[in-house]
Amino acid sequence: MSLFNPYSYAVWLRNWLYDRGILKSYSLDVPVICIGNISVGGSGKTSLVRFISESLSERFHVAVLLRGYKRKTKGLLVASYRGEVKAGWEEVGDEAYMLSRLLKNSSVLVCEDRYLGGSFAIKELGANLIILDDCFQHRRLKPDLSIVLLKEKDLTDRLLPFGRLREPLSALKRANAIVLSYQDVKEWDFVSEKPIFKLYRTNWRVVSPNGEVVDHKDKTFIAFSGLGDNKQFFQTLVKLGVRVEKFLSFPDHYHYKGFKLEREKLYLTTLKDFFKLEILENLYYLDFDIRVDGLLEFIIKNVRAGSSAGRATDS
Repeated sequence: MSLFNPYSYAVWLRNWLYDRGILKSYSLDVPVICIGNISVGGSGKTSLVRFISESLSERFHVAVLLRGYKRKTKGLLVASYRGEVKAGWEEVGDEAYMLSRLLKNSSVLVCEDRYLGGSFAIKELGANLIILDDCFQHRRLKPDLSIVLLKEKDLTDRLLPFGRLREPLSALKRANAIVLSYQDVKEWDFVSEKPIFKLYRTNWRVVSPNGEVVDHKDKTFIAFSGLGDNKQFFQTLVKLGVRVEKFLSFPDHYHYKGFKLEREKLYLTTLKDFFKLEILENLYYLDFDIRVDGLLEFIIKNVRAGSSAGRATDS
C-alpha cells in the first residue's frame, strides 16, 4: 500500500495553479535561461551555469541570479559586477560567491524573488541576458529556456520526504532541454521528446592556492567537502588516482568554523569549499571543465531577441 504524501499534493497543486494562470508568471525584456533540476543534492547545476556564462559573456552582459542559499542576509544583493567582487560568501552564499570569483565578464546577484532580481540586473546593471541558477521550481519568473539536469538515480527515486525528488519525472514536460549529468562517471541514456544533451566533466586538475596546476602523483592529501553529494567527490578522486589518506565529509554548504588544517598535511577540497576558507599554502582544490556537445548552439538558436518587460503570462 502506498503512503499518502502531502508534499506530492502540494507540488501538484502549485503547478496546477501556475499552469492555469491563477498564479501569474512574469517575463523580462531580455532572454532568461533557467538551469535547474528535479532533485535535491548535487547535479552539476552551478558548473553548467559557469560554463554557459563564460561561453556567452562575449556576446552578452550575463547576469547570474541565485537565491543565495544559507546566506546570512536577505533580499537583493549584488555579489559581483562584471567580475568585481562586491560581497563575501557569508553575505551572498557559497555558490554565488564562487561564481563571482570565477566569472570575470559577468555579474552575479542573489535575491529570493527572481523577478525582482532580474529586473534590477537589467535596469541597474545593464544586463542583457539572465541565467537563473537552481530555479526550475521557481515559476514566478518565466524563462525563455528551461534546461534541466537529470541524474541517473532520479529515474528510480521518490518524491520528498520519502526520496530526494523535488518533483516527479512528469515535470520534465516544462523543460525545453534535458542534460544527463555525470556521463564521465557512467554513460547512461534517457528517452524523451525533449532535446537531450550529455554532460561530461573533463580536464580534471589539482590546483595550488596560487592557481597553478600541480602534479598530484607525488602528493598525499586529506580530502574534504561540504556538498550535496560528497560521495561523488571522493569517488572522483579515487578514479583520478589521487592519493588520499583520509576523507572528511561535511554537510552541504558547511561553514567550516573551527576547522583547522594541520601544517604538515596537504588538503584537497572542491572549488566551492576552497573559496570559503583562508588561503593557505597546504590547501589545494580540484577543478575541471565540462563538455556538453551541442548545448550552446541550442541556446543561441533559441533565445529570443527581446519582448515587453513585466507582462503577465499564462504559464
